[in-house]
Amino acid sequence: MTRARFLTVAGFILAVILTAMAVVHTKYLTRLHFAHLQDLRAQRDAIDVEWNRLRLEEAALSTHVLVERKARRELGMFAPRAGDVLLIEERVHAKP
Repeated sequence: MTRARFLTVAGFILAVILTAMAVVHTKYLTRLHFAHLQDLRAQRDAIDVEWNRLRLEEAALSTHVLVERKARRELGMFAPRAGDVLLIEERVHAKP
């Protein structure tokens, strides 16, 4: 075997080994990133559940009955009596 042929074969063997190592490293990084993605998806799902719970809670706390009760108790507000209502009509002026 000539020296040139030996160096060519050695170069190909080295290239195959380096390529195999690159494939292994890439596969390792892919698994790390996939695990991180799964963690992020789990966090997203937990946040979605919390958001839906908060929306339900907001809807329950903002019902008309609860708002009216809070207005009466804490702010001393009340619905006006019929005699307390004053109707103001707007007059439409004709333009010259």
